[in-house]
Amino acid sequence: MPEQPPYLRIADELRRRIAEQEWTPGDRLPSRAQIAEECDVGENVVRRAQELLISQGALEGRAGSGTYVAAPRQRVRVVRSSAREQPDGSPFRADMKAAGKLGDWESRTEAKVPAPAEISSRLGIAEGDLCVRTVYEFLADGKPVQLSTSWEPYDLTAGTVVVLPEGGPHAGAGVVNRMAEIGITISHAVEQPEPRQANAEEASLLGIQKGGLVTHVRRTYYSDEGRPVETADIVVPAALCEIVYEIPISR
Repeated sequence: MPEQPPYLRIADELRRRIAEQEWTPGDRLPSRAQIAEECDVGENVVRRAQELLISQGALEGRAGSGTYVAAPRQRVRVVRSSAREQPDGSPFRADMKAAGKLGDWESRTEAKVPAPAEISSRLGIAEGDLCVRTVYEFLADGKPVQLSTSWEPYDLTAGTVVVLPEGGPHAGAGVVNRMAEIGITISHAVEQPEPRQANAEEASLLGIQKGGLVTHVRRTYYSDEGRPVETADIVVPAALCEIVYEIPISR
């Protein structure tokens, strides 16, 4: 595994000192020169680490004054429910709006990615079969609150207008609505949540301490014929979000 970039290591160190209450909300951090000397790195490394933490809401910069520990973020409620699929909107955006926040996401899609063993098992395909993989970073008021990596069998959508989840006329419409456009009806989803510790990359993206508690949700959508059509690994930080499951009752 490649060594972690120095600025990410310093960001983790600053998060640790905040988590251990060496610095509390409103405290001014030591100068970059002092931190650089303590951590045996250059001031530019400290600057990049602080800029990352500012973008993630852990720190705030005050012009002409310095860098301060930001107040803790309010936890955001994330509702999980198949009943919340919307033909003209995003459940995530609706959740954020209810919390008084602006919900959005950034994504990166790669087509024709060979399926690793676990993903092929979840999708019912052979290991190495081609997939469309999309990595998401979900944002509340511009700050990351959820990560997701989605996999779809390439042969399911190849040559159609929905082959790219975030491209074309149905970009961002969600799995259920996109599949409906090519005649596939999704009947249900299976989710398996479990707690674990965040790895270094997840912690850096979410602005939490390495090893912080997250909920890892393995979700798979199934067609009405029983075929898995998409599977995703969703990572939600416990410090920033609470997960609520909404269960529709049939009468």
